[in-house]
Amino acid sequence: MNEQNPKPDRVLLVGDVMRDVLVAPEGALRKGSDRKARIEIKPGGSAANQAVWLAANKLPCKLVARVGADDCVALENQFEKAGVEPQFIADTNRSTGVLVSMISPDGERSFYTDRGANEALCLDDMPKNVLDNVSLLLLSGYSFFVPDPRALVRELMAQALAQDISVAIDPASAGFIKDVGVQNFLAWTKGASFLFPNAEEAALLSGKETPLEQLQVLEENYGRVILKCGAEGVRAQRKNARGPDDTLIHVPARQVDVIDTTGAGDAFVAGFLAEYLSGADLELCLKNGVEQGAKAVTHLGGQPI
Repeated sequence: MNEQNPKPDRVLLVGDVMRDVLVAPEGALRKGSDRKARIEIKPGGSAANQAVWLAANKLPCKLVARVGADDCVALENQFEKAGVEPQFIADTNRSTGVLVSMISPDGERSFYTDRGANEALCLDDMPKNVLDNVSLLLLSGYSFFVPDPRALVRELMAQALAQDISVAIDPASAGFIKDVGVQNFLAWTKGASFLFPNAEEAALLSGKETPLEQLQVLEENYGRVILKCGAEGVRAQRKNARGPDDTLIHVPARQVDVIDTTGAGDAFVAGFLAEYLSGADLELCLKNGVEQGAKAVTHLGGQPI
């Protein structure tokens, strides 16, 4: 437990639960014809992935989300088996969200997304006393991209910060940030304790090119910014550095055989926060995040196997 935060180390996640359809073709798309491919259906969603990785790191967590009514019981059982406490709202009008991921030979992905029931998550779905015994609120950027979920997570974020509960945000999608507007996203999320952007999201949100400039600009709005750089590892700014050479901390990525990068960022966030809530220093938090991210890319799907 973090000595600076005596509350129980329980993480509350609010956001997306998805079905991921993973397509790994054996070659380039043949427009109008066939291409052999490996296709698998896996559990997914940024918040869902993070919750399962947190549980794998032995951190108690609760996930609030909206799913299709037909899937609700099966999904609750699935997450309970993974060590996550599910608080799911069964939607009788919308199906559980579905994402189609096209995986290139180097493991990178392109997405087609139907967020389904996730887009109907609203203030009325928030359980009473949902922040009780919570030491950190972890929010996926996807919850900020449509009105009803955005109203919910903004209210929760305000309540958490008022109660001195840390708030962490993973921006999740540069494309959707562009759709809602950079300045809007910055205004909605300002004041969060942690921001975990990837390189594309950091460049978009900061308007800067170099990692150090991005971190410096973004930390004007957030308590701590952790920059996920994929194959280049992760970077963070050391506060109160003794000199310019000490300002930037870089932890390189582990060299592993990459199968699928789905969920690597989610695994990193979970690994980082697990160490943070145990009271570890910044560098150890970064290293554990990198270790979890390396595990994630060695198999298809965004959750531990």
